[in-house]
Amino acid sequence: MPKITYVSAAQAVQTIDVPVGTSVMRGAVSNDIDGIVARCGGNAQCATCHVFVDPTNVDQLEPIRPNEEEMLEFTACTREEHSRLSCQLEVTEALDGLTVHLPDRQI
Repeated sequence: MPKITYVSAAQAVQTIDVPVGTSVMRGAVSNDIDGIVARCGGNAQCATCHVFVDPTNVDQLEPIRPNEEEMLEFTACTREEHSRLSCQLEVTEALDGLTVHLPDRQI
């Protein structure tokens, strides 16, 4: 099972096993990771699962789709170069070792 590392704004690190086919957001919510609100439940409609993907992992991700691109304009924290919505990041074996950094607020 791929391991995903979540780094809080306070630099607390949690690494968890996330099943293939699950989203990075669902992995966080299922494991009580603070910092992912996920108000819309994973439908790319609220931007409350915003994360900053570690630059070393960016090439492993699928490209941003138009709906995600649009929602990233509504994040509570300033969007950065490697911002993504964690609900749109489907976990695959290739994402084993992915690290995401959480913003200091989602709403």
